[in-house]
Amino acid sequence: MAVDATTSATSTTSTTSSTSSSSKSATLNYDNFLQLLIAQMKNQDPTDPMDASEQVAQLATFSQVEQTIQTNTKLDTLLASSSLTQASSYVGKYMESADGTVKGIIDSVKVYSDGIIATTKDGDKILVQTGITVADEAPSSSS
Repeated sequence: MAVDATTSATSTTSTTSSTSSSSKSATLNYDNFLQLLIAQMKNQDPTDPMDASEQVAQLATFSQVEQTIQTNTKLDTLLASSSLTQASSYVGKYMESADGTVKGIIDSVKVYSDGIIATTKDGDKILVQTGITVADEAPSSSS
């Protein structure tokens, strides 16, 4: 039936677009999917109706996608919270950059979507990345 192919393509398009959007947009797409499913049921050929198991499978698939989107949104929130906790723990600590060129006591930190920048009391900035040194206090310089 031609309507089935159109609905499947529409469902795939909705799934793709909702994966890259916010949960609010995903809810809108889920509502649109339900409206399309109802329209499909109303307008199907009475001599060749859509199989009920196929309708349930489409609904279940879209429901799984919606749950995955919600899980991803919650994971993003958890990661952001973790970054804030990690960043706040650096304030007042001694930090040395991975290449050893910048060092000092951390005065403030700023969290960006792609990482954390720590600012020393001298105003120097250190990218928080693999290879940095963090300590409670500056190492004593013994000669």
